[in-house]
Amino acid sequence: MQKNKLKILFLCTGNSCRSQMAEGLARALKGDMIEPYSAGIETHGLNQNAVKVMSETGIDISGQESKNVDDLLEIDFDYVITVCDHANETCPVFPGNVMRIHAGFDDPPRLAKNARSEEEALAHYRRVRDEIKEFINNMPENLEGKKV
Repeated sequence: MQKNKLKILFLCTGNSCRSQMAEGLARALKGDMIEPYSAGIETHGLNQNAVKVMSETGIDISGQESKNVDDLLEIDFDYVITVCDHANETCPVFPGNVMRIHAGFDDPPRLAKNARSEEEALAHYRRVRDEIKEFINNMPENLEGKKV
């Protein structure tokens, strides 16, 4: 009998970068045990630099859409993981027995704003992508005992 997959929502402010990368990485790396979703407190559209650095790893997130958390409130999530401080501070209350965890990652667009070249800007996206990948690779074990 197949065990049900964990339904995990990766929540960020605008659902354009970090939460989108987390959704794509979780689907690619842990799709056998995780049913990943991503959303934002607001919607800012999909960040093209996030799409670019994800494609470098063979993961295509170009078809993902920026979603508002209000559109997903009917889903019975096992975990809501906030990937930025603003989302952690403004996270809505979810019905049911959802565990909320904060795993904050730096904001690549903010870090890349003053980059002197595209390569320097993309370095910020790559570093955060790799940090999120490490977090995802250690799931679900790293979720235990980290409730906010």
